[in-house]
Amino acid sequence: MTAPVVLLEHPAAGIALVRINRPEARNALNIEVRRLLARHLTELGDDEATRCIVLTGNEKSFAAGADIKEMAGAGTIEMLQRGTHKLWRAISACPKPVIAAVNGFALGGGCELAMTCDIIIAGESAKFGQPEVKIGIIPGGGGTQRFTRAVGKYKAMRYVLTGDLFSAREAFDMGLVSEIAPDAEVEQRALAMAQQIADLSPLAIQQAKESVLRGLDASLETGLALETKAIQILFSSQDQKEGMAAFIEKRKPRFQGK
Repeated sequence: MTAPVVLLEHPAAGIALVRINRPEARNALNIEVRRLLARHLTELGDDEATRCIVLTGNEKSFAAGADIKEMAGAGTIEMLQRGTHKLWRAISACPKPVIAAVNGFALGGGCELAMTCDIIIAGESAKFGQPEVKIGIIPGGGGTQRFTRAVGKYKAMRYVLTGDLFSAREAFDMGLVSEIAPDAEVEQRALAMAQQIADLSPLAIQQAKESVLRGLDASLETGLALETKAIQILFSSQDQKEGMAAFIEKRKPRFQGK
């Protein structure tokens, strides 16, 4: 029986491809899928050979939301004991860059999953949304928080309070999507960008990601202080010496992550 989350090593060094694989349920996020995603992202985050991760589904659905059948009869204590919020944190805490390659539906928990990633590449026909209010709940995986931080209060309120879906183009115009690609090219575009990132200094990439994320919840002055410390630290790396030497010598750098 095929696993509901598949980890594939891309032929190019340094790239991992994580695929949600529940086509019979439009890649709905049941607790098993969430646990496997958290495990894979945690392990890849600790793997020195992995420099960038692509997270995707299939051509019809990135993830169409939470598995409603699994949670419909649950009570407060059962939801508390599932610890789903801890699994979301494990995914968002991955220190490596994560690119979401989104085709088809990214709704509810699927939209929230995409928002835990660092870059979102969406197919032209992709559909996003936080429709939880239509079934009597609210977004519970960051949809009221990450969505608002990405697009602003008034756009977020418009979609969180109505549950309406929105297109890839609308998501791009709001600032939620990084790039739009033809449906058939989304995964390849994500892998190409992952390769572009994997070819750079992993130390610089990790410090850049951390500075952006930590600065989001800090004052400007605190964020600038974090940024300053990060760049100062990088001047102790071999990658900094190699990168600047390669620039001066007009050649391609060979980054070792040291």
